[in-house]
Amino acid sequence: MSMLKGANVPVAARTVRVELGWRSGAGVPDVDASALLLVSGKVRSDTDFVFYNQPEHASGSVRHEGKLAAGGGAEDADGAMTDVVTVDLERVEPVVEQIVLAASVDGGGFGRVPGLYIRVVDADSGAEIARYDSADATVETAFVLGDLYRRHGAWKFRAVGQGYGSGLEGLATDFGITVEEPEPPAAVEPPAPVEVAESPALAKVAEPPADAVVAPSGNVSLTKITLTKESPKVSLTKQGGTSGTLRVNLNWQVRKQNTGWGVRLGRAVGKRAAAPVDLDLDLCALYELADGSKGVVQALQGFGSLHEPPYIHLDGDDRTGDVDSGENLTVNLDHTAEFRRILVFVTIYRGAQSFAGLDATVTLQPQHGAPVEFSLDECTGPATVCALALLTQEDGDLIVQREARYLDPMLGISMQKTADEAYGWGMKWTPAVK
Repeated sequence: MSMLKGANVPVAARTVRVELGWRSGAGVPDVDASALLLVSGKVRSDTDFVFYNQPEHASGSVRHEGKLAAGGGAEDADGAMTDVVTVDLERVEPVVEQIVLAASVDGGGFGRVPGLYIRVVDADSGAEIARYDSADATVETAFVLGDLYRRHGAWKFRAVGQGYGSGLEGLATDFGITVEEPEPPAAVEPPAPVEVAESPALAKVAEPPADAVVAPSGNVSLTKITLTKESPKVSLTKQGGTSGTLRVNLNWQVRKQNTGWGVRLGRAVGKRAAAPVDLDLDLCALYELADGSKGVVQALQGFGSLHEPPYIHLDGDDRTGDVDSGENLTVNLDHTAEFRRILVFVTIYRGAQSFAGLDATVTLQPQHGAPVEFSLDECTGPATVCALALLTQEDGDLIVQREARYLDPMLGISMQKTADEAYGWGMKWTPAVK
């Protein structure tokens, strides 16, 4: 049952999933969840702001998990979407008194976002603890929908429903965040059978206690980078994304009824939406290192390694579409100099004949630097392979290029070999099965 504004309920769970939900569709702005950890009503540093550009708190207690197509993403799901923040209440620093749970929109006001709600779920049992449905939004571009707060040593959730007309920036600055002035990204001119490869200042409001986890202060960037057909490239080097990890996320939903499935791949934005058990999609990467060695990371031939060549890791082969699993591809950017090129692509192993009817967004989330997003064009013909992104070294820069390219294997040619031949990898392939 939905709570009234101002009502509160006790939260006895150890870890909670906070789900921001709405219905997507034509003309509906993009919605993002965020969380702020407060001491005396203000943040202590920029790391107390958890959102798409800073997906994990320094203490590890709060994580922005990312968007998910609810209900499998089919048309009868009415475009249901969620953006998830996970809070490990037992790991929240004792000095933190309150965690504000907020939403912001890009390209319009919340009055154009139907079905907006916030839901708190016990992450262990899946039981709903609280839910607040917002019904009075108009021109607001940011909302505090609720908060988790301590009372006499225990946690509670409160339905808030406070709107802001100044977007995520206004909300952040209200709680003590100093936001960077946005700058345009540095322009880079655009210049069947299954087989395996044989060759592999923020201004401080209060001084925190000595045991509090706080990273050095600095202004927060709210920038997102969007790649288009007209501007398909961006330099991760110039955006500061050259260390730590890079997580690849693919989120889609089907607009046609002929297949009736939707799926999400990724991690911190990271789980997979419910899908029929006979649908099996595989996230893959072809790589070429600076020493000339080539190979593939895929479920059919090893899952790679994050800390030794090829410095790319696929966490598993999920065939269920369960919302608590999924497939995640991570690249170790601490070894950027050892990469020559990486092609990230996805294949349909079983359960569908084509990507036709797809409505998808790809996000590459560097641990440091702004997320890079782009949409895939709808597939209009037969295709069981989709090349997502190509990472290359160009004059010392690590470049991400939007591919969004659908491929239809010829008779007798595997999906993996099709991707290989399209991009001139030149590897030898032999038949294999999972």
